[in-house]
Amino acid sequence: MGVAVVHMKIRKSKGAKRFAEKEFLVDSGAAFTVAPATVLKRLGIEPDERQDFFLANGEKVTCKVGDAYFEFGDKAGYSKVIFGQRGDSNLLGVLTLEMFGLVLDPFKRERKAMPMTRMANRPARRLLGTWPC
Repeated sequence: MGVAVVHMKIRKSKGAKRFAEKEFLVDSGAAFTVAPATVLKRLGIEPDERQDFFLANGEKVTCKVGDAYFEFGDKAGYSKVIFGQRGDSNLLGVLTLEMFGLVLDPFKRERKAMPMTRMANRPARRLLGTWPC
């Protein structure tokens, strides 16, 4: 089975001149994206919180988390990013992937366009089934 890899640009904000271009492994089991802390700090991206995560072996780790502006092809936007440490892989998590309107086909290991859905603009009573039909 192959792996899905993407090349993305990272910036502090939409208008920032400085950027880094990195290769990321698409990880459908990770919520957040992981990028090297040294790169994020060089771009002026600062962590705004610490969050606990559990590794596959059950170990709990506390990581710094912040927001970064990602660009992939003609798509761009802000997403949470974990400040990766030495030895961590660059991972593209599903929150960032979905922000781009993409999903991972787990069998072919390919990125595909995500069918976009929108909830109907109806009053809550109708959604809860209390509005007479």
